[in-house]
Amino acid sequence: MQEEEEQRLIEKLRKIEALFARATSAGERAAAESARDRIRGRLEQLEKAERAVEYRFSLPDGWSKSLFMALLRRYGIKPYRYSGQRRTTVMARVTRTFANDVLWPEFQQLNESLRAHLESVTKRVITQAIHGDQADAEERPGQEPEARARQGFLGGA
Repeated sequence: MQEEEEQRLIEKLRKIEALFARATSAGERAAAESARDRIRGRLEQLEKAERAVEYRFSLPDGWSKSLFMALLRRYGIKPYRYSGQRRTTVMARVTRTFANDVLWPEFQQLNESLRAHLESVTKRVITQAIHGDQADAEERPGQEPEARARQGFLGGA
């Protein structure tokens, strides 16, 4: 069952990529490899007509960063960061049109699909291995007592 779920996620990600390659027929949408090539071709055309500029992408977590860097590399763009920048910051030189019309929207859709999958897997594993109750913590009225608010992580000082 888990393999089927992963396969469905892979297919969904490929369909998203085909959408951003501006596929015009069902056959094209199914051809994820040609979608990547069309996007690379579009990137090359944009780079001839428009100058690439440096972008700073601040990503919320390591999963998003890994996905974004893979997407950049897929299109032949070299991600980097400057010393002192956060590990979830990624720099890249791309045209404004490509960043705004293709790269960022595609990343957002891929990231949403991947996050939903990871959340589903995480909940399933926790339910099966740790405890089945996935309800949120009870919310109590009032403020947290000041003495406890000053305590550090896991109740330490």
